[in-house]
Amino acid sequence: MTFYDVLVFIHIFSAILGMGPGFVMTPIAKKASNMTELRHAYAIRNKLHQFVMIGGTLLLITGLGMGFLNSYLFQQGWFWTSLVLFLLALASGPTVLVSSSKPIKALLNNHKGEAIPAEYTALSKRLFFYEHLINTLFLIIIALMITKPF
Repeated sequence: MTFYDVLVFIHIFSAILGMGPGFVMTPIAKKASNMTELRHAYAIRNKLHQFVMIGGTLLLITGLGMGFLNSYLFQQGWFWTSLVLFLLALASGPTVLVSSSKPIKALLNNHKGEAIPAEYTALSKRLFFYEHLINTLFLIIIALMITKPF
């Protein structure tokens, strides 16, 4: 097994480790029916986010490592497109997702009672919209890496 093969192996595992949990983060929070469940759902989401961060970091490192070992990858359109989409998705975390999450975190910390407040619905719709958009980018990236169309 070559070093390149090891990078491919880690890259695939990182995709499973990092992207898999990212796809279930939204449904976990959608099922909550009261504030206790909602707080628990967001606690689970925070734990899953650790896997997403580790997997995403390893994806970037191993993907670039494979590119440096086989420089022909940097001549492939699918590789560049995947890299740009990945960096866009990565940049959305500290920008769009954090700004969409802050009001929800404040609501979870400050709300008294068990009923989920109406304002949560609007806040969660915005957050979940961006999460779905980012998940779509990841699906496109996966499709590009599998098919290598150009």
